[in-house]
Formats: sequence, structure tokens, C-alpha cells
Amino acid sequence: MSTPNEKLAASLSALQELQKAGRRVFQSNELSRIHRERLLQNGFLREVIKGWLISSSPSVRDGDSTPWYASFWEFCARYCEKRFGVQWHLSPEQSLLLHSENTVIPSQVIVSSPKGTNNKIELLFGTSLYDLKEPQLPLAPDLITRDGLRLFAPIPALMKVSETFFNRNPIEIRLVLANIRDASELLRRLLDGGHSVVAGRLAGAFRHTGRTDIADEILKTMTTAGYAVRETDPFETQQPLAARPVAAPPIVGRMQAMWDSMRGKVLEIFPASPGLPQDKDAYLRSVDEIYRNDAYHSLSIEGYTVSVELIERVRAGNWNPDNHDADRQSRDALAARGYWQAFQTVKKDVREIITGVNPGTLVRNTHREWYRQLFQPCVGAGLITPGALAGYRHDAVYLRTSRYIPPRWEAVRDAMPTLFDFLENETDAGVRAVLGHWMFGYIHPYPDGNGRMARFLMNAMLASGGYPWTIIRVEDRTPYLTALDRASIDGDIGPFADFIAKRVRPST
Repeated sequence: MSTPNEKLAASLSALQELQKAGRRVFQSNELSRIHRERLLQNGFLREVIKGWLISSSPSVRDGDSTPWYASFWEFCARYCEKRFGVQWHLSPEQSLLLHSENTVIPSQVIVSSPKGTNNKIELLFGTSLYDLKEPQLPLAPDLITRDGLRLFAPIPALMKVSETFFNRNPIEIRLVLANIRDASELLRRLLDGGHSVVAGRLAGAFRHTGRTDIADEILKTMTTAGYAVRETDPFETQQPLAARPVAAPPIVGRMQAMWDSMRGKVLEIFPASPGLPQDKDAYLRSVDEIYRNDAYHSLSIEGYTVSVELIERVRAGNWNPDNHDADRQSRDALAARGYWQAFQTVKKDVREIITGVNPGTLVRNTHREWYRQLFQPCVGAGLITPGALAGYRHDAVYLRTSRYIPPRWEAVRDAMPTLFDFLENETDAGVRAVLGHWMFGYIHPYPDGNGRMARFLMNAMLASGGYPWTIIRVEDRTPYLTALDRASIDGDIGPFADFIAKRVRPST
């Protein structure tokens, strides 16, 4: 008779077959009842709705949304294909968000189909799918398929969304506009449908983003064809931005638009820079003195159980993974040692920063060493492979409780040089600190350690303005992560700028 372990292994083998080619979403009937129940009971599967399952892990904590958000779009694609065949599509609004690589998981997805029933389907973690009945599908050229999702192509989507959508989603619209090379296809659709109001809106949008050639061509061609067009600016409440070069990757345009739109709010909220410290030795001594509290809170925010005694043992050099089994095996001890090593490396960079060197240029060249020091003890103890020190991630990452999903790993290679360009060229130290911290987390360039790295970056940038090293305390973890989410999901940097400002101000 098979043992319980052997039975579970057989069920896992059946699941492994289904997971080939990266699948995370399955119908219940793809597994036998025995396999399905065993895998659900042991935490390897989770039910979304009746008849539909996603991959999970026994280590997932209560409230951890990661498996669901990692599976969300695959579920939408597979569920809709099963119910509607090819007779469905996402809304033009959601299509534009996906075309512009907006990675936030929506609270509700609207799917239109002639087979729809105008019914809301409740999913996990407060998300839902609404199947809207649509008498007739759009013309075939208006739709494209991407990753199994049936989307409106960018130009027909732009023509269908309202002016309100333009104003509420300026970054996404600007990115889509930037990828329209000329007005030919757009004009063909505008002229064939006599869309004079839409033509005026799009002309105003192109002009706002610096594409005056396309704006003028739309107006002249529509007028020549006999249409009266009144140009309107759907971004009238937004700050004008220079046009993004068409060849630039979408992540670069998104980052530029976000930095430009958020910078003013940070300047409004953040206290003025004290200036580079006159007594540089005293500044560095204060950094040394704050280490113990900083390590305790920064590691605790990430879920490590770190005692003051452990931190002091690491500081004193009494941590010995070669001769002390507990140190070699303890994840917390390894994290504490790595934090100590990285902190010393960051402090060396701070010593240079307070002499007036460009902090963006310096950190561009040294942040990889911070990361290597942070995880070297785990490599030395054999808990992770040496390849983990190679550099930026080469896979997707998901945040435990957030609807925000960081960019594709391929985009990280364009995003990180862009971030350091911003830091090099930014004239205000407070902006460098707030937006540098947030944007580092937005990109999430590493498979692990991004929070610690972002806080190191923040303090290096604070030093460039003479601000004190600033601790984010573990008891403030919830408002801290909520403020970061507000910036990543809603584009509102105000709460995060205010959060950091309140912790900097008492000491300045």
C-alpha cells in the first residue's frame, strides 16, 4: 500500500504535467478528484471559482495574494476562451492600460461578448469579472490577441475611450500616442466614420505631448474633407510634457512621465535641504550610531526575526557560520550579517557623497556591490546559489499583498539606467530620496532584497542634501507599504512623500 507521501508525490506529478509551458490555471476536470482534493488539502492548488483552480504553495501565508495575481490574466484568458470561444474582448479602456504596460491588477475586468449575461463574477481578493452582453463584436481589424487576451488595437481603442479616461490616465495615453508614428491609419478611421469630435480631442492630445506635426495634419485633413473640427486638450489639467522619442521602450516613457508628474508634489511637501554637512566626521559618526536601530527595523519590515543581541553579535564579529551550526543554518542570522556588510559599503559611499560628488553617478556604479554584500552570507552558507549574485532578476516578481505587479524582467535592463539618469540629473536631494526609493521599488530589479536596497538608496540620496540617515520603523510597516502602493497604483506620490518627510523633519 502506498504511503501518504507517495500518494502526494503522485498527485504532484500529475500537477507537474499540467504546469508544463508555464501554466498556472487549470479546470477542475483536468485532474482526477483524488489528485485535486489531495493537492487542495496540501496547499498546492487553490480554487478561484467552481471548476477553476490555480497553482499555489503550502508556504503561502493567509492573505498572500501572490499566487492569484500571478495567475490573474491567464485566468481571464482561459475562462473567457472556455465560455465565449473567440467571441469576446476586453474593454477599450483596459486594452489601452495593457498596451501601455500598466501592470496594476484591476479590481474589475469588463469582458464584452454576444454571449454575455451582464453578470458579475466574484473572484479572489476583491477582484471580479463582469461579462457584458454586446450584440455585435467589433470588426476583426480592430482586435488583436496578446498573451491569450483579446484586446482592442491601440488606435481604435483611443477613438472609443472618453475624454475623462484621457484625463484620468495621462501617462498611459501619452505612451500609446508616442507609439503612433504618423497620422495615416488614424486619419483613415477618423475620415471614414466622420469622427470630428474625436479628431479634435486627438489633435489636442498630440499637441499637448509635443507632436504638433500630427496635430496639424489631423486638423488640416479633416477640414479638407469638409468636417468642422474644434481642437480640445483632454490633458488641460495636466502639465505639458515633451514628446517621448518613438524608439524609446515603453518603460522609459512611463518612468519619465511619472517622475515629471510627481516631482512637483515632492517639492511641495518635503522640507528644504539642510545642505552638505560642515562636520563630515560628525555626520558619519551619527550614521554609525544609528546602525543598530536601522538594521533591526529594516530587517523586521522584511519579515526577519532579528534581535538586538543578534545585531550586536554580528557587529562585534562573533557571528561564525564556519564553526557555529546555528549561524550557518539561521536565515535570520545570515540576513543580519548581510545587512551589516551592505551597510558598511553604503556608508563608504555616503562618505564620498557628503563631499559633493554626484550621488546618482556614484550609486549607479556601486549599488550592485550593495546587493552582493547583502546576500554573500547566504551564498557562503550554501542557502542560495552563487548565480544569485549575478545581478538583476531574470523572472517575474510579485508583491505579497499588492495589486501592483513590477515590470517584466526584460524591461528592468532599460528601467535601471533610466532611474540613474534621473538621479544624476535631479537638482533636489529630497526628490532624489523620495522618488529614488519609490521608483527602485516600482522597478523591483532584484529577485530579493528590493526593500532594503530601496531604503539604502533613499538614505544615500538624503545624505546628498545633508538630511540625517532616516529609519522606517517596523511598526509603521502598514502605512509605509500603503503609501508606496498609492504611488504605484494611483500615481499619487503625496502620501509617500509626506510619510518620509515626517520622519526626516524632526531631526532637521
